[in-house]
Amino acid sequence: MRGLLFFLATALGGVLAMPSWAAHGYALWGELKYPADFAHFAYVNPQAPKGGEIRLVGNSRASTFDKYNPFTIKGNAPTYLSALLFDTLLIGSLDETGSAYGLLAQDVAVAPDGLSTTFKLQPKARFHNGDPVLAADVKHSFDTLMGKYTSPAYKTLLAEVAGVEVVDERTVRFRFSKPNRELPLTVGGIPVFSRQWGVVDGKAKPFDQVVTDIPIGSGPYKIGPVRFGKDITYVRDPQYWAKDLNVRKGTDNFDRVMVKIYRDNTARLEALKAGEFDLMSFYSAGDWARRVRGKRFDTGELVKGEFKHQLPSGFQSYFLNTRRPVLQDVRVRQALGLAMDYEWMNRQLFYNAYQRVQGLFGNTQCAASGMPSDQELALLTPWKGKIPDAVFGPMAVAPRTDGDSSLRANLRKARALLNEAGWSVRDGALRNAKGEAMELEYLDSNEGGVRTVAQWIRALQKLGITLKFRSVDFALYQQRLDQFDFDVVSLNIPGTNTPGQEFADYFGSKAAKTESSANFAGVSSPAVDALINQMTAAKTLAELVPACRALERVIVQSHYLIPAWTAGTHRMAYNAWRLARPEQLPPYVQGEAWALETWWAQPANQAKGP
Repeated sequence: MRGLLFFLATALGGVLAMPSWAAHGYALWGELKYPADFAHFAYVNPQAPKGGEIRLVGNSRASTFDKYNPFTIKGNAPTYLSALLFDTLLIGSLDETGSAYGLLAQDVAVAPDGLSTTFKLQPKARFHNGDPVLAADVKHSFDTLMGKYTSPAYKTLLAEVAGVEVVDERTVRFRFSKPNRELPLTVGGIPVFSRQWGVVDGKAKPFDQVVTDIPIGSGPYKIGPVRFGKDITYVRDPQYWAKDLNVRKGTDNFDRVMVKIYRDNTARLEALKAGEFDLMSFYSAGDWARRVRGKRFDTGELVKGEFKHQLPSGFQSYFLNTRRPVLQDVRVRQALGLAMDYEWMNRQLFYNAYQRVQGLFGNTQCAASGMPSDQELALLTPWKGKIPDAVFGPMAVAPRTDGDSSLRANLRKARALLNEAGWSVRDGALRNAKGEAMELEYLDSNEGGVRTVAQWIRALQKLGITLKFRSVDFALYQQRLDQFDFDVVSLNIPGTNTPGQEFADYFGSKAAKTESSANFAGVSSPAVDALINQMTAAKTLAELVPACRALERVIVQSHYLIPAWTAGTHRMAYNAWRLARPEQLPPYVQGEAWALETWWAQPANQAKGP
């Protein structure tokens, strides 16, 4: 789990008081869509029958799992385990942004000064072992996640939480070091687990030794039959404490969720066509256009569906690791981006199915465009001379190779930038003043990824740059990511309508020096830190937006990332004879999560529940 954060308080002087808040949920900007007495979310079928099974496929990169603890750094946990087994204090709805409603918490109260949030727990909330969910369990979960055995993303995400107090048996208060409108949502989303998880003979094991101990959560599912290396089945808890709660009505409809494991994409696709599982999301435009076909599609058993969503674009990109000396010059990084012919790739490889990523906040109001506004300039000007001059001009647009542009022209620009940075072609290679050739390694866990970057490799060769493709198994790939042992890597970072402290994990100076953080590019800039702080300090949307846009300008014009692509639809093939679904896709949800949360089994797929 890689972080998502970003607002501190630097330029407010005397901090403005936040309005007090006490309600059945919490909204970042003050308005909840659903009233206190709402019956269910609008996008569910409250009469959806319970029963049957959905068969899914595991994470395509982590081919198997070796632990049941999803929170520790080492090893791989099964796909979907955290979402299915661990309830949280608050739960978001899928048709609004910046809001969440009580799940384990029956109400949430924010202090007038914004320095604490108090949650009152549901009296009927229970763990899978029958124990009540108490304030002490919430504090234990927080303290454990902030310990030394878990991902550093938690430390960044929760950096402004000064402490957690057990007020009484079912009341817990989070204290904050400074007001931050996002923190009630952040702490409300912490997974809660029992203090008894990992306790043997009355003694708690160190959390990194809690590996295959069956988790004690309070979510709708438990771990059922497991065949290591083949599949894991989650079974719906018939005694689930929240099954009649309004935020859970019409959800978690399958008695069993089986997650099957396949070693490669070809095996997964052939297994789908053979009817071995029920649903698969597609991220390969080539597979979707040419290989998702067969007898079961002809009969209507399997259906191809493209579902439009309103999710932020995110920033799937090629991350350039500036910890490497060769990548520390912004001109070198910009030149590498100029050599990528996205238009050719989209046409020849992707069937024109994608749009180019342009920044950090695409498809949200935080996306920057045109010239900086007066508010953005007020945030950027103090850093003049320490950030690229281009930040003060028009927002950067990714290089194109169509229309009036061409790859040849882009390569000429790239060569000029490289020469300016002290690199020139000698003896058939691009070399610096010391005679060292520019050689880079592109790291991937998928051998097929070489096809995507082949054009880029060829274009870089014309500049005298060697880009070597290196494919390793997922475990080594993850280890090298954690240790920042790579030159170039491609990552898909999901977008958000409510950017927050996670951006300190993506781009903060402290994270750049913290192993296993999400600052893959190694960004270490006081200007970036200050802009992230400005975002976290925002008290209103009007303060947030210019801070986001200023940050986006600095990151994009610094060329830490070479933008890749995004899509406005979820592409899924599913078994229409076994699965039924609501009419509408909620606007802010991933496709598989939509199916897992709100679809149900067709009558022929029904079976008596556990």
